[in-house]
Amino acid sequence: MDEKKLRKELEKRLEKQGRIFTYDREKETLRIENEETGKGIEVALSGIVAKWYEHKDKAIDEVVYYVEEALQVMGKEQTLAGSEKKVYPVIRSTSFPLETNEGIPFITDDHTAETRIYYALDLGNTYRMLDEKVIEKEGLDPQKIREIARFNVRSLSTKMKKDSLAGNDFYFLNSNDGYDASRILNDKFLQEKAETIKGDMVIAVPHQDVLIIGDIRNGTGYDILAELTMSFFTSGSVPITALSFIYEDGKLEPIFILAKDHKKED
Repeated sequence: MDEKKLRKELEKRLEKQGRIFTYDREKETLRIENEETGKGIEVALSGIVAKWYEHKDKAIDEVVYYVEEALQVMGKEQTLAGSEKKVYPVIRSTSFPLETNEGIPFITDDHTAETRIYYALDLGNTYRMLDEKVIEKEGLDPQKIREIARFNVRSLSTKMKKDSLAGNDFYFLNSNDGYDASRILNDKFLQEKAETIKGDMVIAVPHQDVLIIGDIRNGTGYDILAELTMSFFTSGSVPITALSFIYEDGKLEPIFILAKDHKKED
């Protein structure tokens, strides 16, 4: 599989009347656009090719599903009024765009040196990122939206699976509802978990559909966590960060894990 073959496969599977495909050879991206609305989505081909070698056609299936859902939502009118319970915060990398393709700023907040908070309206199988235009159009207070989203994330399940390796415990939250990484904003959940941790509490959000908490008691534990985080980061459909965070006194601090040692980021 290479970019050329992948491009042809995506065009074949996503072809529908009224859709336009535009290939950017320099960026190696394929844009799929609704001809009537002018709205569309860009797909980076190189990353999908890399995932194909590990997951085969499943990697392409995920992209097709994501694009179909996104295009279905684009151009449709969504309102926040009456849908406040469907507003959630979402975690993204700090490299994620700060504005829409039309240049409208998203509603965002700083989180850590590696992550940023965005806000979204849940639409079932997908969601729409909230931007200033949507908020202003409905006459809403951005701060109120933030408070509602933070409240709603606390209502999400925090059930985790546990695995123990080399004297360390690892907990995985992977409900696949699109907001697994968002649980890192549930302060009560983190504080309660911290009370049960015997070693260092380290948290990772490698992509949007997983949150990992490590009860790290030795250097090997840090090595294992680094490998786990990188594995999830490279396989996730929406990668966030391969770095982990020390959780201490209610604060998150990114760390680099080097060999059997670790050090806090300067």
